[in-house]
Amino acid sequence: MKQYKYKVNGAAYDVTINGINGNKANVEVNGIPFEVEMQGSSLVEENLPEAPAADAASTAAPEPAPVAASEAPAAAPAAAGPGAGKGVKAPLPGVVTAVKVKVGQAVKKGETVLVLEAMKMENNITAEADGTVTGICVAAGDSVMEGTVLLTIG
Repeated sequence: MKQYKYKVNGAAYDVTINGINGNKANVEVNGIPFEVEMQGSSLVEENLPEAPAADAASTAAPEPAPVAASEAPAAAPAAAGPGAGKGVKAPLPGVVTAVKVKVGQAVKKGETVLVLEAMKMENNITAEADGTVTGICVAAGDSVMEGTVLLTIG
């Protein structure tokens, strides 16, 4: 089992390769299991690269990870990462269409903080508690996986 940390368009992904059998890899991306069929290569677990010790961002997307990077350049998020507090996570995979708050803004429980499009439907993502937005991890146009931390409220 090998663990890696990647950043794709500013979104963080924790990738765990649980095992490889021929050209199929059993991986977890942010805790979601996938069976990935690799084309053009046949890796064995012993030949996987070592994960970097530091939490450095990778310059290339991981080959076995099934994450779709946004092709359009995204607007810079208000903050470049999570702040202190509780993370508001994506309840399903989708594309961020609007970020309705800014870092430092006070929010109330149930207030819409972000809009996520999934399966051609817009889903209002709401604050789970009263507090202040301490960090925004995504921007409009970003593709996210289920469980991805979208922003933090402290």
